[in-house]
Amino acid sequence: MKYLGVYLTIFLTMFLVDMLWLRVIATAWYAQGLGHLLASSPNLAAAGIFYLLFPAGLLIFTVLPFENSSLPRVVAMGALFGFFAYATYDLSNLATLKDWPVSITLLDIAWGSVVSGLSAGAGKFCLQALE
Repeated sequence: MKYLGVYLTIFLTMFLVDMLWLRVIATAWYAQGLGHLLASSPNLAAAGIFYLLFPAGLLIFTVLPFENSSLPRVVAMGALFGFFAYATYDLSNLATLKDWPVSITLLDIAWGSVVSGLSAGAGKFCLQALE
């Protein structure tokens, strides 16, 4: 039950911070760089699957293995997890899609690192509070 609470903390942190990023902070950047590729409305099923799976990955690969580590270490591992996951996506797009902007690649990789580090840190903080 403890780990479910940690998962939900990671999920909520990731979702809420990412919505702030996507809907408020970075909307213009993505529209300018990817407007020609954006769908008129997002695929909510695909987005929902992402928001369920990615926090599970953060829990399994960054919080649980470093359960006895410090909060800064878990944040760093979360940031690295996000860096590699977002880099895989963005660099694959850069390699295969016509007109995929380098600026979006760099911005998105940086964002993935930040949001993943924050979310893993929130999970670690929750884990400590529950113990």
